[in-house]
Amino acid sequence: MKRTSVLVAVGFLAGLVSGFCAGSTGIARLLRTGQHAADLAAIDKLHQLDVDATRSQDKRQLLDIWSEDAVRFGAGNPPDVGKQAIAAVNEKFAAEYPEFKVLSYTAKYKDVLIEDGLACEWGEHASQFKMSPKDQPLSWRGTGFHVLKRQSDGSWKFALIVLNQ
Repeated sequence: MKRTSVLVAVGFLAGLVSGFCAGSTGIARLLRTGQHAADLAAIDKLHQLDVDATRSQDKRQLLDIWSEDAVRFGAGNPPDVGKQAIAAVNEKFAAEYPEFKVLSYTAKYKDVLIEDGLACEWGEHASQFKMSPKDQPLSWRGTGFHVLKRQSDGSWKFALIVLNQ
């Protein structure tokens, strides 16, 4: 019952944010005029932290990019609800694939829209990785919808990521 409630709540949130983003063309215009320059700079810093953490697979960095109440949806997997759940899934993956290595990772973000301490964006992600040193490199490409949340110190963290492939 609890999982159903979480899914309904997250679905509602995703719909709400999608509506916000779809109706925010005026905000996009404001962003282009530079009124949110500090927020955009902080969001760019989060994007760079995401790339650096993914490439290095540093456990602390992989967790520091998430807000406490974050939700991560990946295709074919149940959602990870909360920063501690994300940490547990990351730890399980690291234990199962201790020699996992990211060879390359890029992320391009589109249409970052900001209002009232939240931002939404679309991202295109591509990576090349090896599950172990003896394995052949594998490639992954995906798109994602992201909701970011401004933190009390002015930084931004991921609050919701929905990835598909």
